[in-house]
Amino acid sequence: MSIENKTDENMTGENSTEKNSRKGGISVETDHIFPIIKKWLYSDKDIFLREIVSNAADAITKMKRLCSLGEAEADGEGYKIIVRVDKAARTLTVEDNGVGMTEDELTRYICQIALSGALEFIEKYEGKSAEGAAGSGIIGHFGLGFYSAFMVSEKVEIITKSYTGAPALHWVCSDNGSYEISDSYRESRGTSVIMHITDEEAAYLEVSKVREVLDKYCSFMPYDIYLETGEDEDKKSEKKPINTTSPLWLKRPSECTEQEYNDFYHKVFNDFRDPLFSIHINADYPLNFKGILYFPRLRTEFDSLEGKIKLYYNQVFVADNVKEVVPEYLFMLRGVIDCPELPLNVSRSYLQNNVYVNKVSTHIVKKICDKLNSLCKNNRDEYEKIWGDIRVFVEFASVSDRKFFDRVKDSLLLGLTDKTFMTINEYREAAVKGDGKDAKEKAEVTVYYTSDPAQQSQYISMFTAQGYKVAVLDHLIDTQFITAAERVYEKLKFVRVDADVSALASGADEKDKENKEIVGLFRKAAGNDKLNVRFVSLKDNRAPALLNLPEDQRRMDDFMKQYSFVTKTEAGRSVADATLIVNTSSPVYERLLGLLSTDEKKAEFLAGYIYKLSLMAHRRLDGEELYSFLSDSYDLICGI
Repeated sequence: MSIENKTDENMTGENSTEKNSRKGGISVETDHIFPIIKKWLYSDKDIFLREIVSNAADAITKMKRLCSLGEAEADGEGYKIIVRVDKAARTLTVEDNGVGMTEDELTRYICQIALSGALEFIEKYEGKSAEGAAGSGIIGHFGLGFYSAFMVSEKVEIITKSYTGAPALHWVCSDNGSYEISDSYRESRGTSVIMHITDEEAAYLEVSKVREVLDKYCSFMPYDIYLETGEDEDKKSEKKPINTTSPLWLKRPSECTEQEYNDFYHKVFNDFRDPLFSIHINADYPLNFKGILYFPRLRTEFDSLEGKIKLYYNQVFVADNVKEVVPEYLFMLRGVIDCPELPLNVSRSYLQNNVYVNKVSTHIVKKICDKLNSLCKNNRDEYEKIWGDIRVFVEFASVSDRKFFDRVKDSLLLGLTDKTFMTINEYREAAVKGDGKDAKEKAEVTVYYTSDPAQQSQYISMFTAQGYKVAVLDHLIDTQFITAAERVYEKLKFVRVDADVSALASGADEKDKENKEIVGLFRKAAGNDKLNVRFVSLKDNRAPALLNLPEDQRRMDDFMKQYSFVTKTEAGRSVADATLIVNTSSPVYERLLGLLSTDEKKAEFLAGYIYKLSLMAHRRLDGEELYSFLSDSYDLICGI
């Protein structure tokens, strides 16, 4: 780079600072900038083809606009873009039938780096406002895209003819920046960009490679794109466009069928499974973006949970897996978002700090909440069928964002042990004994739940026998979810079935039946001389004893285990803080009382066996505990 200095000869000597100042303009030498363009213009070289095809699309868009304004006449020929691969000539050509260029335009827009003809066109025909730029449908705004051709080319040619009828021109430029313009011949208006591919980039002379790049970046561009090769020149009339000019997200949701949504999902994400459901977004001013989001269907819990949001700009692919347009807690979403107000060459740092992107993210969250609420209210059967697939994600979002929780709280389902579903509000209404809305709102409700239906089956059967509905909350996120739910819902608490037996008791604790000798037997059996023992008459007389671990203590234990603050061995010791509930209505309790006065050894054996049964109903036995239980069982069998 060199700096052109100019001194103001009219300066007076009264101000030495002004007298010594210099003004100038920075000039760039082509032999310095072209090596930078070739190596650093884009980190992904494939983008060069997107840029050249996008320029061709812009040329057609301009032509259509001029025709609509009466400043040009259409010739009746369909608009199209042809990408031609000629391996023998080592050229890759992109041809359009758009506006073409005059010599003045060729000099202004091609021979001056970063002078954007698109911006000039927008200012003249669409207005200078941001709305005019976004609504123009024009893709390139920066003027650098054309030069990406030199990333893969040793020489680039342009053959162009303007719609004005000006003579056709031939522009040729080598990779050192020197160019030549001469008269040429072209029958119809439009532009052909002919790229002479270097030996190092010969992959771009392979039809399969070119098709791969076009499929990635240009699958939904607004004009038909045809891929031609030297071998199939005689079959041009049979060729079909390789792109879809009217992607599904441009349609109104009322015009789309469920099958169309599924087919679009299969095509874009190469997933043969149907998604759980889709969300069609058509945001108007001031956001001005469109898109379709999907909740994917997972085959197993080991499937990849990472979603993928594809970002488009006026139907041109910009970036894959753009996480910035959705909150982190919706990481599993897949979809496409077309944001014409974002620049084509958007960066991660721009997305992370852009106010518009934050508003887009907020709008997406609202649309997802609206969809969940709509499904729950209007299509409850289908909603219940997919709840098992989306529950963890919805709960995670609810824990992460209080606003999300507030929006969907009426649509949060509880899966019950009897395979039915209830919303939290429905559970509350069913649990409240009393008439009238005021009574239900004032009553305190306990949601009884299980984290392991098989392991806690003893407790579950006792609660269901008393008419209680038991919810299944068996994921790691559930501990955080129920804690968050208790903050959102007033007078609501969640209690695991093995945490409290007050609902199963026929009355208050039977203080008069407390027996120090029996307490001693159970403490000896547990190997814990501080074991809490309560004597309670339960409505179900089958279980002689149950272990209860307080809900708060158990949640803390779960938290510690989840974040690896304790080892598995230490986690198993939490039972030391549990309370043994001795069921005084059980016949076995009476049998234990009788043995105290007749056979202390048998009483000790029976107390140990009862404790192991209660422990087994509470959690899985470790190796030593299981061996001891089996040994006692064998002795018991032999004694019959």
